[in-house]
Amino acid sequence: MKLSELQRSVMEVLEGSPSYKISRYVEWLITVVVLVNCSAVILDSVPEVHADYKDFFHELEFWSVTFFTIEYVLRVWSLGAKFAGGEGGAWKGRSEYIFSPFGLVDFFATMPHYMHMFFPTLDLRILRVLRLLRILKLSKYNTALQDLFHAVYSERRAFGSAAFLLLIATVVSASLMHFAEGHEQPEQFGSIPHAIYWSIVTITSGYGNVEPVTKSGEVIALLTGFLGVCMAAIMTGIVASAFSNQISRKKAAYQSQLRLVLADGKVTDAERESLKALQVKYRLSDAQVQVFIDEAQGKKK
Repeated sequence: MKLSELQRSVMEVLEGSPSYKISRYVEWLITVVVLVNCSAVILDSVPEVHADYKDFFHELEFWSVTFFTIEYVLRVWSLGAKFAGGEGGAWKGRSEYIFSPFGLVDFFATMPHYMHMFFPTLDLRILRVLRLLRILKLSKYNTALQDLFHAVYSERRAFGSAAFLLLIATVVSASLMHFAEGHEQPEQFGSIPHAIYWSIVTITSGYGNVEPVTKSGEVIALLTGFLGVCMAAIMTGIVASAFSNQISRKKAAYQSQLRLVLADGKVTDAERESLKALQVKYRLSDAQVQVFIDEAQGKKK
């Protein structure tokens, strides 16, 4: 096997190509290592557990970092084959990955260990938080989080409007609470900025961190809590609608590609592989794909 062929094979395996069955096992291996590593970081934060298993956690961290470093290097190296021979050359694919959200997550998954090696005086709590960022690597193998980000981005205007209403509600309720409770509880409501903290807590949780002592303050607190429930319902509705639309767009894209493949009545191996890759990318089940095929063939008849 030539070096270029090996490079492309490694790239397809790491990218989850359906052409290689081993890619599924690699995906599961990375998932297990991430989950074990994050569990160890959480348990290591317990003083009693840390005292008894300090050496084990240190050894696990070493081998985990080695594993993630090899994975990162292989991805950077293999993605040189993505645009090989085209405009930009090998480094186009590499730079595209390195500066992508997934590439940055993979990079910071290994950095805490090396940072501690070169800067041993760093606060271990900061390093522990950075190590927990490794759990974001799982989003690469589960499109749910990606779908959520795309859904939120597609409805950014609606979210902007809801956020603007939330800002107005926060400022108004905080101002009213300042005038109603400012003299009675100057430490909590002595100024509008102090009252804004109470307003944010009340709107987001439904119950503020400070009890009002005046009748007008109680009324304002009740209205603010009710307003928080309304805002939560609005936000939930926007997210649910956007998420549903995102899933529908994926299914529509697959159905469109499927109709193009079935248009001439023949399905080549290349077309079958492209459909399989699209199914894996969109995380569609075999049952869903079969329904799409039956519908497409029924319309054709």
